[in-house]
Amino acid sequence: MMSLNNLQNVIYNPVIPYVGTISEQLEPGTLIVLRGHVPSDSDRFQVDLQCGSSVKPRADVAFHFNPRFKRANCVVCNTLRNEKWGWEEITYDMPFKKEKSFEIVIMVLKEKFQVQKSGGSQLPSNRGDISKIVPRTVYTKSKASPANHTLTCAKILPTNCLSKTLPFVARLNSSMGPGRTIVIKGEVNTNAKGFTVDLLSGKSKDIALHLNPRLNVKAFVRNSFLQEAWGEEERNITCFPFSPGMYFEMIIYCDAREFKVAVNGVHSLEYKHRFKELSKVDTLEIDGDIHLLEVRSW
Repeated sequence: MMSLNNLQNVIYNPVIPYVGTISEQLEPGTLIVLRGHVPSDSDRFQVDLQCGSSVKPRADVAFHFNPRFKRANCVVCNTLRNEKWGWEEITYDMPFKKEKSFEIVIMVLKEKFQVQKSGGSQLPSNRGDISKIVPRTVYTKSKASPANHTLTCAKILPTNCLSKTLPFVARLNSSMGPGRTIVIKGEVNTNAKGFTVDLLSGKSKDIALHLNPRLNVKAFVRNSFLQEAWGEEERNITCFPFSPGMYFEMIIYCDAREFKVAVNGVHSLEYKHRFKELSKVDTLEIDGDIHLLEVRSW
């Protein structure tokens, strides 16, 4: 069992165009988060993950992400090798709007980059050799106001010190109580049937909160396991938030009366406390058909 931990670098209000070095080697599971605002007169903006900052010859670009508003209104992804662009991957389902703020999450996977914007929509993934991003550079170019930009490069520590395989068991850095928050990031397997997230008392093994998204029936089941017996399931939900192959960020927030759960920035459900001794809830367990990328608590 391990305690939860996280390390990240945040750059606030960078001057655009921005060129900066990512301080640590990019590895599968690393997230790069960009927040900004698209001005009304914007034609395009771009984010490049470059293999250095050379201008002549131009450094290779492992991942080029380029929303274009003029004429086509599309998002273009590409890779530059030896000063030659590859074939463009284009999506015309434009998720960005002028005069609107945005959040882009670039997830570094083993053989590709995957992009997700706020609200949960997922853009097509793009090829790219992450091993060659040395030195590691993020280059952003946009007409948006620098005051509206932040750049976060989160180095995700291994979710399990010995193995990244599930089940994952961790002791919270402090026991549960009002105001406590847990964030779980992962990728749903393409053939997933379901997965579980349990908050429990390590001493009694009572499960205060059992979250069980079941993709095969599109049910988000909630329950508690108290005094060696399961209670009544809760299933009501407006919209099932998971799908095979998707990246997700689940936020569990505890207040005095209930747990509140959001997925990819959208509130999903509330679950009133059945286990009243919250201070005894000190353990998190995760298992099922997902690839776990990060777990944090505060």
